[in-house]
Amino acid sequence: MDEQRVRGSGPPSAGRFRHGPAWWRSGPPWAARWGDDGERNAVAAWPWASTLLLTAFVLVGSTFAARGQEGERADLDLFARVLLVIAAGLLLWRGRYPVAVLFGTATATATYLGAGYPYGPVFLTVAVACFSAVVAGHRRAAWAAVGALWAAHVLVAHWLYRWLPPSGDAAASWGQEAVVLAWVAAIMAGAELARARREQWARERAERAQAARRRADEERLRIARELHDVLAHSISVINVQAGVGLALLDSDPEQARTALTTIKSASKEALGEVRQVLDNLRAPGEAPRAPAPGLDRLPELVAQAASAGLTVEVEGEPPRLPPGTDLAAFRIVQEALTNVVRHSGSRHARVRLDRAGGAGGGALRLCVDDDGPATGADAGGSGNGLAGMRERAAALGGTIEAGPRPEGGFRVLAVLPLGAATAKEGDR
Repeated sequence: MDEQRVRGSGPPSAGRFRHGPAWWRSGPPWAARWGDDGERNAVAAWPWASTLLLTAFVLVGSTFAARGQEGERADLDLFARVLLVIAAGLLLWRGRYPVAVLFGTATATATYLGAGYPYGPVFLTVAVACFSAVVAGHRRAAWAAVGALWAAHVLVAHWLYRWLPPSGDAAASWGQEAVVLAWVAAIMAGAELARARREQWARERAERAQAARRRADEERLRIARELHDVLAHSISVINVQAGVGLALLDSDPEQARTALTTIKSASKEALGEVRQVLDNLRAPGEAPRAPAPGLDRLPELVAQAASAGLTVEVEGEPPRLPPGTDLAAFRIVQEALTNVVRHSGSRHARVRLDRAGGAGGGALRLCVDDDGPATGADAGGSGNGLAGMRERAAALGGTIEAGPRPEGGFRVLAVLPLGAATAKEGDR
């Protein structure tokens, strides 16, 4: 299945008849669309249903309002109904052109009021247009349009009423203007509240998407470190033993057989650990089928290093550690010994383990030394090994120091804290 089909794209007619037209599927009629990254998309919905319903409500409501204001305001005629349809019908474009719709609706409403037609639901069209403009981020335009409409109303109700219908009309009271101002303030307050909530939702969506991407990146780096540590160590042992087997195949078949046996064992172990990593990747929510390696497997590392011709001396007893710290310590020692096998001319290495006391639970100190000269590259390697060790230590709040020793050779020193956070991890 290609990417186009996964995303549901393709010929426009393919989904049109199964799921309805695009404007019907695009969500709330007044809301512009927001992507996973919080960015506002340009295309908004066509709010047919709400516009038709609002137009019908304005026409019917204005008819009842005219009956209640008969003799006080001009009767509804064809021109009045056209203005009502224009004021409400413009709302169909409020999601795409909110500013133009707002000023158009305000103009139609001002014309309606200037012609002396009855007060009524026509103000609702301005309220909806103003609400849409503020939510879309056009706050100044909304204030300007509403302010202009109120100024036009004041002008008509207190000055131009002498020359405008209905005849014999008197000036409006300033108390009525106070009611209009309160109505405008309520609309703007509601719109501002909706805008603030919408921006908050957009930020929350963007933060959740960013957190998901960050977790995915961290998981990808963790898997990359695991695969690198497993494969680098095992393949280094296999490479050394393959060289030994080839060199002794004719002169010492028994020793060559031993080398091949070591290759088989190392490859089997590597396949098992790679399979475990892949199982965790396929079923991320399930518990691992096999326990993660720790310092209790240090004798296996020593035996594998010995099969590659490296003698490893271990000083100190591995302490009881939480699973995460135990895995990191094991991988650090494994990578350090792999670098000795691959990049150092030394045939002897020392691993020292000790627990340093201190506030917050102390720290585990791991020190891996070799005394041989580098062969072709620094004894610490030049690839991803040191970077992976530093990432493991940093994830636990620890540090890694790696570099040449003054007396010769190379040293890797890791300090992994055993504080409260690590202790909680161990409790799990």
